[in-house]
Amino acid sequence: MLSRFVLGSIMLAGAIAVGSFTPATKVTNADDHIRRFDFGSGKVEPGCSAAGPATIYGKGSSYGFEPGSKIEAVDRGGDDAFRGDFCTSDRPFFFSVDLPEGCYDVSVTLGDSAGESDTTVKAESRRLMLEHVHTKTNEIVKRTFTVNIRNDRIGANDRVRLKARESGVLHWDDKLTLEFNGDRPCVCGVEIARRGDCIVVYLAGDSTVTDQPREPWNSWGQMLPRFFQRGVAVANHAESGETLRSFIGEKRLDKILGSIKKGDYLFIQFGHNDQKERGEGAGAFTTYKQSLKRLIAEAKKRGAIPVLVTPINRRTFDSAGKVTNSLGDYPDAVRQTATEENVALIDLNAMSKTLYEALGVDESKRAFVDNTHHNAYGSYESARCIVEGIRANRLDLARFIVDDVPSFDPAKPDAVASIRIPPSPERTNGKPEGD
Repeated sequence: MLSRFVLGSIMLAGAIAVGSFTPATKVTNADDHIRRFDFGSGKVEPGCSAAGPATIYGKGSSYGFEPGSKIEAVDRGGDDAFRGDFCTSDRPFFFSVDLPEGCYDVSVTLGDSAGESDTTVKAESRRLMLEHVHTKTNEIVKRTFTVNIRNDRIGANDRVRLKARESGVLHWDDKLTLEFNGDRPCVCGVEIARRGDCIVVYLAGDSTVTDQPREPWNSWGQMLPRFFQRGVAVANHAESGETLRSFIGEKRLDKILGSIKKGDYLFIQFGHNDQKERGEGAGAFTTYKQSLKRLIAEAKKRGAIPVLVTPINRRTFDSAGKVTNSLGDYPDAVRQTATEENVALIDLNAMSKTLYEALGVDESKRAFVDNTHHNAYGSYESARCIVEGIRANRLDLARFIVDDVPSFDPAKPDAVASIRIPPSPERTNGKPEGD
């Protein structure tokens, strides 16, 4: 593991040149011009906006580092203005840009001519985009991923009915926010281009799927983007405490239907909260199935591909070390609906049972914050199950899984210590809605 970089040594090494590097490659896009930001304190690449420690978002500027970010600018000199300087920090830092909702290719240029770097990139509310990009001394790399951003507006006169906990979160606003994290993040620059032709994977679900905005809570939905190449964006519309009927009633489905298109996907995972619904006719094989079928029909009507996901297991073991079913008939209702509607099924309920039992009663505690909600390790392993389900269903989406992701057997989980997702700075002791 790289040690944290000593800021004083940055300045001592600042005169090393990077003239041997080739200029940053521009990406063309028919939908919009590229916005390019040259990070650091040195010369500014033509066509770029300068972004240094004094470039603060919201102080009369539509882009910049979020207030409170501790930034150190380093200039190595040389002829390559874009790659010859960079910004770094000994703590996570955030960069935001005002943008209309939609999908964007984001290219980040990372590295340092005079030292190693290690950068993890998250977007919006802690969506994992790049995991531990390591560069050697004198190595500069460029990585591109696709991000979906949105606001709560539906057409000209309507809005999603957000909960109080969603006020001010980064996934319901009119800007793109990037979090740079890791052992030693070195960011030379960022390029952003609107992407009109991407495949969007929409997620509808509850607290086990949503973009949890604060540590230590996490979900498989916010880990999923890490596993896709550019050209695929994950639009996570899940929210804590949701049932299928409340998801529809709060107009979250309407928000999805306003933009979902032919070739997109709608992944649907509910059950944890639906099983607590009371009232005449409420149940797994009645109202729950009816709502599932409505979401399937709406997706198909627009040429999108619905994918049902059985509800992930809670951490409930019997005396023999086997996971017990705490979700009643709801997993079977999803399986039955997938068969009746002839749609793809990812049996996360079955895979999570295998995963937890493989970890065992004690080690599985290290995948959870409580017995329902995961931490970073647990959500990462759960996302790997989803990716394996995409492959098993032979969805066309499988073509866009990144090359460094091997097949995954839930019976052989990754060692807990091998998954090192650096934590984001914001934490809460408050528990997400739902159980």
